[in-house]
Amino acid sequence: MFETNTYEDPNVLDPRVRARWAFMETSSAAAVLRAVCPAEWTDITQVLQSFQLDTRRWLRAGGNRGDIAQEIDQMFSDRGWRETRVDLSTQGILLSKRNEEIARLPPTVQEGYLVDNFKGRVALDVEWNAKDGNLDRDLSAYRAWHEAGVISAAVVITQDRASLKQLAERLWAEYQATLPEDARNYRLPIDLNTSTTTNLDKAALRVRRGVMGTCPLLVVAAIPATWNGQPIR
Repeated sequence: MFETNTYEDPNVLDPRVRARWAFMETSSAAAVLRAVCPAEWTDITQVLQSFQLDTRRWLRAGGNRGDIAQEIDQMFSDRGWRETRVDLSTQGILLSKRNEEIARLPPTVQEGYLVDNFKGRVALDVEWNAKDGNLDRDLSAYRAWHEAGVISAAVVITQDRASLKQLAERLWAEYQATLPEDARNYRLPIDLNTSTTTNLDKAALRVRRGVMGTCPLLVVAAIPATWNGQPIR
């Protein structure tokens, strides 16, 4: 596993997009995507450029994971990406010294899972406040698919929990201050204290273990700069 930073190259990623999200990558993922999968890279950068974190969907009880993840998924769906299950089938073929086929072993099928978004040779999952075990599944699958030649690179979109928690607490406190004293409740409507959900730190921990092998992986995380700037209303 080689942690790289090709996303910092303005010829690879527009600096305006770079400024709005946190990134980490392995095996020059951003440069690989731009060079090998230019159409898919254009889709990804356009989504990152246009998506804005809206407090009305973000800081709403019961809607945190679903609303935001579905919004991002829909943006990719509008660009032709599809939720897809990837299965792998491997078959051994026995050959003689003369390269004559002797026998074929029964095929072995490795059942995959539904990746949130798939297009061309790129797999992309939106892991927003899901169980952090999802990352183990994602990265293991990316490795298998890359080694089998199915994908050229993979992308995970998540959040930087620590910085967004600070932003949420500030916005919620400002909102409560506008309410009558007897109606104020300074407790956030969503739980941002849990350490067992998907976020940038959890992804980085697994990436640095090298669980995805040589598969180029780009992790993108929402930060306060991803917020649309609108206060809670």
